[in-house]
Amino acid sequence: MRALIQRVTSASVTVDGQITGQIKNGLLVLLGVAKPDTAADTNYLVEKVLNLRVFNDSAGRMNLSLLDTGGGLLCVSQFTLYGDTRKGRRPGFDAAAPPEQARALYEYFVAAARRAGVQVETGIFQADMKVALVNDGPVTLMLESITKIDGAGLTSTTPPLPSHDST
Repeated sequence: MRALIQRVTSASVTVDGQITGQIKNGLLVLLGVAKPDTAADTNYLVEKVLNLRVFNDSAGRMNLSLLDTGGGLLCVSQFTLYGDTRKGRRPGFDAAAPPEQARALYEYFVAAARRAGVQVETGIFQADMKVALVNDGPVTLMLESITKIDGAGLTSTTPPLPSHDST
């Protein structure tokens, strides 16, 4: 699972001329789901997105998370994050999850963020969406879940970081 996050002062998504979601200060998350992704990948990314310290504190340092600031989250499904452009001139999307699986994990991501108390707005899954944003910084980061897909569609699981036990 991949999440392209952008710190924004405002963002909105429009479908058929109607705004379906909009936020002021917060994060725009473009979320892509891959074939091997599971609820564990979703849980990992939700926790990462909500707690990632990308907002400035009073000293101007990125020390605050979305949860710390009370900002909003605009989540937009984005299967093209799994576009493979290494061969030819047309991207291939073989690594992207089929729509049923992607929708289920996208909705799981949104529900988990809401359960954490975050104001979450969304686009419409599989719709032709127009996304507008004012990137703050700019701050744009690509996050990947514990299951990673290489360009050939092969999976690997990132091992956990070693603990730094002080005992």
